[in-house]
Amino acid sequence: MKEQRFDVWAAAAAYERFMGRWSRLAAEEFATWLDCADHLRWLDVGCGTGALSAAVTARCRPRMVVGVDRSEAFVGSVRVPGPVSARFLVADAMSLPVRDGAMDVAVSGLTLNFLPQPTAAVAEMARVVRPGGRVATYVWDYAGGMSFLRRFWDAAVAVDPSAASLDEGRRFPVCRPERLHRLWADAGLVDVSTAPIEVPTVFADFDDLWEPFLAGQGPAPGYVASLAPADRDQVRDALSAAVTRRPDGAIALTARAWAVSGRRPVRAAAR
Repeated sequence: MKEQRFDVWAAAAAYERFMGRWSRLAAEEFATWLDCADHLRWLDVGCGTGALSAAVTARCRPRMVVGVDRSEAFVGSVRVPGPVSARFLVADAMSLPVRDGAMDVAVSGLTLNFLPQPTAAVAEMARVVRPGGRVATYVWDYAGGMSFLRRFWDAAVAVDPSAASLDEGRRFPVCRPERLHRLWADAGLVDVSTAPIEVPTVFADFDDLWEPFLAGQGPAPGYVASLAPADRDQVRDALSAAVTRRPDGAIALTARAWAVSGRRPVRAAAR
């Protein structure tokens, strides 16, 4: 069974229901953590449905925002607030349609681990920022801090041990602060720092948690879509047993992401 067949990103509304509502909260925290100056030129790599571009536009007063993503459906759904120069293009993160040094900041939200060559992707982001420009990203802490996905995969593996190979906590070792720091340093970036970003993920009830897993967007929902109905019901029941409900039926969890930032070096002028 090939893992990659479950990494489906094609339906913007389904993604918003499954992950977008939480990724928007993380994007706002990330933009605040970056604390960049106003009127900069931003590139959003793997912009998806626009969570990070919207947060940057609202909090950072950019001069311009350019977003790129491989999903035509996602790019077509992006909306950013306010009067800002913004363009969103269908393009590959591994070959950015931006000239060298054209941007002040290159960012990426929840995308790096899905790229075939993360090292090359970071190098591409570094290429397009000016000397002294920022390169930054954040990724979910799939191994332990992304609570509802951690509980899902633990439940799935209890029912179907073969699901362990699809668990993002195993598939994406780059989603840890020490690996991110090393990746940035290996790309030649300086002033590298990492930080946790934690946001609440409160579900109104179990259906609010479970139903987005049925929409087929992303590795876990893709796996659920591949199951026979009886097996799907077993995973649902195992997940239901694994979460704690408040008296009103709500399920209050948290989601942690790891953020990393660095700068393209400013080389001293030759004597």
